[in-house]
Amino acid sequence: MTDTSDSFPYPLVTAQWLASELGADDLKIIDASWRMPGNPPAIGDHRQRRIPGAVFFDLDAIADKSSGLPHMLASAEAFSASIGALGISEKDRVVVYDDAGIFSSARVWWNFRVMGHDKVSVLDGGLPLWLREGRAVEDGEAKPAPARYRVNATRSLARSAADVRSMLKEKSGVVLDARPAARFTGETKEPRAGMRSGHMPGAVSLPFALLMQETGELKSLQDLATLFRARGVHGETQVIASCGSGVTAAVIALALERLGHCAHAVYDGSWTEWGDQANDPALFPVIAG
Repeated sequence: MTDTSDSFPYPLVTAQWLASELGADDLKIIDASWRMPGNPPAIGDHRQRRIPGAVFFDLDAIADKSSGLPHMLASAEAFSASIGALGISEKDRVVVYDDAGIFSSARVWWNFRVMGHDKVSVLDGGLPLWLREGRAVEDGEAKPAPARYRVNATRSLARSAADVRSMLKEKSGVVLDARPAARFTGETKEPRAGMRSGHMPGAVSLPFALLMQETGELKSLQDLATLFRARGVHGETQVIASCGSGVTAAVIALALERLGHCAHAVYDGSWTEWGDQANDPALFPVIAG
């Protein structure tokens, strides 16, 4: 087996690059596919076809379940134990993909970045592109030998409701909402029960689908820069990304990282926390339109 750890594209890798690196001892591949509530879990599809060597990251299991909110960021201790059980160490190069193109893979990428993992990238175009190119897949589940994973978090990439409230009040940055436009305006109801419709006053809509090509790959640097500039995001602008439950907000974070913009974070609770009907509307205001 070869070790090519000194060469690693970030934050995206191509299918061609990944195919050329398959089998390297220090390369670990993660299937981060995830389904919206009401759909069968993605693990079933993972077992039917996965990129060779890929392990499955259960977004709802490797999470902090104490808050009552879906797939909140796990504690460092819980993350370390779960990732070690997948056979991954902090020294490994990690490539994350999903079966939608770029969707939940960005959330798992963000999880690793929060924990201080530098060599972690997303497969541009995900499994759909991999399959369109006729590349190999396996079935069943991989059974890696356990490893020891050490967390080394040095960069603050998660934000709370209080952080969002402060940014909106002080106008110290831009809160970008990755939900579809109709959910942002309140024209479409939220997919989860008990949620208000609309958006935070002062937030700016940037549906994550606008960041993607029809092929499921991230758009060009020029197109991404244009989209962010149109929403008041420039080189040093502080950004907090939000969405329904912190999944597609990470696609915004990934796109900003691709542009070399480092002043960004994800509101972990996102609309599932902010839009709760039981919230005090003075602390969690919502407007439509």
